[in-house]
Amino acid sequence: MTDEFKNELIQKHKESQAFPSNQSIRDLFEDTMALLFPSFSDHRLSSMALIEESVASIRDRLEQLILFHPSFCQESSKLVVNSFVANLETIEKALSMDLEAIYKGDPAAKTKEEIIRSYPGFYAIAAYRIAHQLHELCINVIPRIITELAHDKTGIDIHPAAKIDHSFCIDHGTGIVIGETTVIGHHVKLYQGVTLGALSVNKEDADNKRHPTLEPHVVVYANATVLGGETTIGHHSIIGGNAWVTNSVEPHSTVYYVIGNNQIKKNKLPS
Repeated sequence: MTDEFKNELIQKHKESQAFPSNQSIRDLFEDTMALLFPSFSDHRLSSMALIEESVASIRDRLEQLILFHPSFCQESSKLVVNSFVANLETIEKALSMDLEAIYKGDPAAKTKEEIIRSYPGFYAIAAYRIAHQLHELCINVIPRIITELAHDKTGIDIHPAAKIDHSFCIDHGTGIVIGETTVIGHHVKLYQGVTLGALSVNKEDADNKRHPTLEPHVVVYANATVLGGETTIGHHSIIGGNAWVTNSVEPHSTVYYVIGNNQIKKNKLPS
C-alpha cells in the first residue's frame, strides 16, 4: 500500500465513530430471551431479586449501546430503554403464541422446550420480535444487526420493520426471506425457501410498500415466491411449492405450479 492510501485510511478511521461489537448486540438479544424463556439458557431466575437483576442488566446493556453510538436513536436513551422494558411482556406473549403455533403445526416437535432450544424458525422469529420492538422505538442499526445475526445462524432473513401478527409458524425455514414492508396476519405458516419480496428494487421506492400482504391463516409451501407491494394473499389461502405469485389471490384460494405445463393454477377452496 502507498503512504497516500494509508493516510486516507487514517483519515477514515478518525472520522468514523466507534461502533459496538456484534457480540454486545447478540448479548442483548440472548439475555432478553433467557429472561423471557427459561429453556433458552441454563440459568434459572427463581426469585424476584434475580428477575429484577436480569431486567436491570438488559436495561443497562441497551442504554450503553445507545450511548456508545448516539446516532442509533434520536430519543432520550432512558425513555427508549424504559419503553423497551415495559414491552417485554408484550414480546413474551407474542412469542408464546408463536411457540404454540409451531408446536401444534409440527408433528415432529415433542416438547416446547425442544423448539425453544433447537428450532431455527423459533430463534429467527424471536430475533424478529425483539428487533421489531426496538425498531418501533426508532432505534437504528441495532434491530437490523439482531435479525442479521439470526440470519447468519438460521438462514432465515426477516427485516425488523416487517409487520407480523401472532401465532406465526416457520417450518424448517432455511432460505426464507421476508422483506421490509411485508405484512403478515395471524396464524400464517411458511416453509423453507419462501420469498416475500419486492417487484421493484429502485432506491426512490424505499418509502413505498414494496412487499406483499398475507392475510390470516395463509400457508406458503417450500420455495414459493410472492412479490409486490400491491399483492395480497387472501385469508385461508394456500400457495403451493415453487409457485411464482405477483398478483393478489382471493380468500380461500389455492395456487400451485403444474409441472410440465409451466402454468400457475388457481382454485377457489370452499369457505
